[in-house]
Amino acid sequence: MSRLPAAKRREQLLDSAARLFAERGYSGATTSELAKAAGVTEPIIYRHFESKRDLFVALIERSGEQTIEQWTAHLASADSPAERLRRLIGANPMVMDSGRGLYRVIVQAMTAIEDEAILAALQRHVASLHEFIAGEVVKAQEAGVVGKSFSPDITAWVLLHLGLGYGMLAPLRIPGHGRDERGMHVRDLVERLMLGQK
Repeated sequence: MSRLPAAKRREQLLDSAARLFAERGYSGATTSELAKAAGVTEPIIYRHFESKRDLFVALIERSGEQTIEQWTAHLASADSPAERLRRLIGANPMVMDSGRGLYRVIVQAMTAIEDEAILAALQRHVASLHEFIAGEVVKAQEAGVVGKSFSPDITAWVLLHLGLGYGMLAPLRIPGHGRDERGMHVRDLVERLMLGQK
């Protein structure tokens, strides 16, 4: 077991925990298994996190931060509010390679919402995503590329609902999922409804 600086060790523990929680779920993974997966002893885990729950909550919080960072980077080179929104509609972290593992943890967390700390972490997570999306809708409305019939808040909620539903169905690999016989994708439909014909 190599000695890492505290911040790096904490990230390493979160990375290992993300993989194990994605496979086994919150209730199915023990701190002993978490330690083994990270190649450390259990006391090392407790130096960084008070409990398995605290580690899980930190993982939920980190996934929200990483999603916002990925979205920010993905939108940075867009040349207009319309293009930023178009990119955002296509950047579902639940199906992108960079976010898929993180969002398996989020889905697992949704099965543990009777725990108030986990529920609160999920609420903060979703609120941060909603705030980011609503901010992009505001920019698109101010630029005149999205109508103002609906508020940025409700529009962001619709996009989150659609993204979550798509993200839950996509891993099932249902033949024809998300496309019609002409090749139109769900994402294309959402873009056209919001931004008009391309």
